[in-house]
Amino acid sequence: MKVLMVCLGNICRSPLAEGILRHKCEKIGLNWHIDSAGTNGFHNGEPLHYLSQRVAKLNGIDISGQTSRPFHSMDYENFDLIVPMANDVLHDIQQISGLKFSACKRKLMLDFLFPATAIDVPDPWSKSEAAYHEVFDLIDKACDRLIEEYTSVKQP
Repeated sequence: MKVLMVCLGNICRSPLAEGILRHKCEKIGLNWHIDSAGTNGFHNGEPLHYLSQRVAKLNGIDISGQTSRPFHSMDYENFDLIVPMANDVLHDIQQISGLKFSACKRKLMLDFLFPATAIDVPDPWSKSEAAYHEVFDLIDKACDRLIEEYTSVKQP
């Protein structure tokens, strides 16, 4: 399974989601490929926000080696699941992907926790450390449900 987490700048929410999901998959022996990207390109090649790194580290996850990268239309061909952190990001993904966009390959992150509600993961950018902890907790719980959903055997 190949999963791509996507937010605006790829320095706060989606790198946390990448690190959390990768950590959980490694812990339970899932051989999934997890990556993250951003749709606005403002931070391409930059390190992650220091509070994202700090909060991840406080939770036993090292994301310091990640750098921001842009979302490309080819990502729709290279990943099985695209997980936008928010509705504006989903809109950007549709615009960038053009004809490659497929609704069946994407699911908003918090739809794993609150199905069919289209709730955004709050953007912690320019907020306090507490906002990063809140985002971490939401993503952590959503990743548990994502794993459940994509590893459970569906009965007819």
